[in-house]
Amino acid sequence: MSHDLAKTTSFLTLHLLVGFTVAFAVTGSVTMAGGIALIEPLVNAVVFFFHERVWNGDLRLADALLHRHAPA
Repeated sequence: MSHDLAKTTSFLTLHLLVGFTVAFAVTGSVTMAGGIALIEPLVNAVVFFFHERVWNGDLRLADALLHRHAPA
């Protein structure tokens, strides 16, 4: 396993454990905490994708927020 893949896997594991622990502390439910811990990284991945597009100049933030598309 490459160093980058090992580091990514390690960070994902920590991220899921922290998310689960915080969600469990707030809700007291293993089921809710598990759901939150799994859903939150998926939502963040989508947000990160659009964040990168805005920062790279590929997408204007106002257009993204208002669901405006570039002229064809």
